[in-house]
Amino acid sequence: MIKVLLVDDESWTRDIVKAFGDWEQFEMEIAGEADDGLEALRLMEALSPQIVITDMRMPGVDGVRLLESLNDQYPDIKTIVVSGYDDFQYAKHALRYRAVDYLLKPVDPKELNAALQKCKNELEAAAQPDRPALELDIDLSYLLSSYKQVLRSHFNELNKEGIAATLHQMSEELERSGIMKAGMLEQVVQEMLLLLKELMFANSIDMDNLKAAYGQETFAAPANTVLFITHHYIETIELLIQHRKFKNKLNLEEVRLFMEKHYAEPITLEQLARAFFVSKEYLSKMFKQEFGRNVTDYMLHLRMVKAKEWLSDESIPIKTVAEMAGYEDVTYFYRVFKKHFGVAPGEMRKSGEV
Repeated sequence: MIKVLLVDDESWTRDIVKAFGDWEQFEMEIAGEADDGLEALRLMEALSPQIVITDMRMPGVDGVRLLESLNDQYPDIKTIVVSGYDDFQYAKHALRYRAVDYLLKPVDPKELNAALQKCKNELEAAAQPDRPALELDIDLSYLLSSYKQVLRSHFNELNKEGIAATLHQMSEELERSGIMKAGMLEQVVQEMLLLLKELMFANSIDMDNLKAAYGQETFAAPANTVLFITHHYIETIELLIQHRKFKNKLNLEEVRLFMEKHYAEPITLEQLARAFFVSKEYLSKMFKQEFGRNVTDYMLHLRMVKAKEWLSDESIPIKTVAEMAGYEDVTYFYRVFKKHFGVAPGEMRKSGEV
């Protein structure tokens, strides 16, 4: 098992990371937890973890000093930064000390598991002496992040034209940015294929269908790299379309499972209907007959159940609960929650009813 050390002075953040990580899938285990960098360095000797997930702002030895020490004393360690601050100075420190990824709080489960997958890939690559591990470029990851959000949306709508246009736009930006090194283009491939694997998993597509062998010509230019990525995205969407389109009837259980995996995303009835090749009227009617709620109400129900569950942990701020449940506007979350349960989130937490 790959050992992981969690470092954060907020216990609720450590609990969220523990809850959101697909540890068994990645053959990982939480070997220990630390409140600050000093305790983390003591645990390094005792536990010998291969991965450290750390906050940046902590009392005593903070994340910057911890990353510096780990880089000097344990150069093979893989680190992931989880920070409550969208501060590029922190991101530059993470880049300088070779962090695998820089995640913002509240932690997104998909981003966390993508970072864990990167760590696993790099650890496996490092175990092969003939192939050096790929070092993550934080600036490049920032450039790719906005495209990933658009790609998720287009993929869930089975929008091949949108996928192709987005990746073409990304190719042009890579050209303008002067990103021509093979190592950086390989990072583009790895990050985009990792996102594709995540989307395949969320849509119950067998990972064995992704045959992504590539050679040096793939990294000759950004256009080559993006053409390679586009081919695999379009091929996977066509596979998903075939899987859904030629079934004898609409699989409502598959729709329900899709909603449970994407409840925190702004998915509309129209988008869901397009993704499953039915009219929105038919989907709404059949879904309500099967589950007793229409699609919108069921999505709201999923969000509220999760929010109530997270409220039981008093160390998680209500603002964070709202964000994890898919609500950026905390005031709107309060109104929806009170209408659903008849009591405000803070009152429910105080009463102990959660």
